[in-house]
Amino acid sequence: MIAAVIAVALLLAVAAYACAGGTDYGAGFWDLTAGGAERGKRPRWLIDHAMAPVWEVNNVWLVFIFVIMWTGFPILFQTVFSAMWVPLALAAIGLVLRGAGFALRKPIRRIAGRRLYGAAFALSSLLTPFFLGAAVGGIASGRAVPGTEASAHAWANPTSVLFGLIAIVSTAFLGAVFLAADAARFDAPDLVGYFRRRALGSLVALAVLAGIMLTVTRSDAPHVWHGLTHGVGLGLVVLAGVCSLATGLLLLCRSGAWSRLAAVGVVAAAVLAWGAAQRPYLIPTSLTVAEGAGPPSSLRWVGLVTLVAAVVVCPAVAFLYWLDTHGELEPLSDADLHRTEPGRDDPPGPCRTDRKDPVHGVTTDPGHGGTTDSGPDGPRDPG
Repeated sequence: MIAAVIAVALLLAVAAYACAGGTDYGAGFWDLTAGGAERGKRPRWLIDHAMAPVWEVNNVWLVFIFVIMWTGFPILFQTVFSAMWVPLALAAIGLVLRGAGFALRKPIRRIAGRRLYGAAFALSSLLTPFFLGAAVGGIASGRAVPGTEASAHAWANPTSVLFGLIAIVSTAFLGAVFLAADAARFDAPDLVGYFRRRALGSLVALAVLAGIMLTVTRSDAPHVWHGLTHGVGLGLVVLAGVCSLATGLLLLCRSGAWSRLAAVGVVAAAVLAWGAAQRPYLIPTSLTVAEGAGPPSSLRWVGLVTLVAAVVVCPAVAFLYWLDTHGELEPLSDADLHRTEPGRDDPPGPCRTDRKDPVHGVTTDPGHGGTTDSGPDGPRDPG
């Protein structure tokens, strides 16, 4: 009984990371596809402000997942990390590069350095969810059985590739929905439409991939396919479809209120459907929850830690998300948006006519007709 409870807690943690971390990965995806320096200036400026307050805390869910796997289901942990250490190692490298790229691209003065760290952040936001999804696909298709040695067969297969693509598209969908809501909160109507169009496009792509996934899993992962088309799994699939329709309608509405909650419902219901479809297995059809569980004493301690986290950590994290989505942590001023808005005049000032570009660190003097690079020793005239 306690093993089943811990398994449910593990699945809920996976769903939480898919939604919270997925939103950040999606923001990185749109950073990658925003275009050149001038074309992508405003979307990237919004992405920086939207992610800055909470991007570190989203990895708490990933740590929680590993702790539950390691202590609650050690056979599962050993099997997954032995059979699929290659995609998991690539995902871990992507996590490190992504965090470093996001943290370092803002304080770097040189444009070349900004571009390098920005590229590391954006590309890692694309590759990390793919490899994590590929690992999940290897589990769902039952290829990572206990005793399996590392091989490409465990994660380079139709189900794994499809799960990886679904992971990318679902994160792009979440990121676009949340960024559209942030743009509305920051009073940037051009970015509202920009990200709503991308959210709707991602939702259509996600629906197409979901249909392909049901076709592929029928032959490549029959146990999961049966679980997705019967019982609780089917109910959760229907719920994900209802949330998808609701998200699309909310995005088409002028206000777009509640679109973020509906989008989270889409991804959370899909993850829970996958977990329900695998019952009673951790790895279909070779390792059940009871067979993979650790000693009863370890399960009791894991249950106690999970309960403490649910009482202490979860409300704190939820409150942090509430503060962030309501603009209480790092508000974006009108000056920030107007400075990066193409064709907008500088605000009038009685004494100072020059201004500093918030992205490139270049000071522009309209009266001088040129630019000066602000270095550590003061302004330098490029001429």
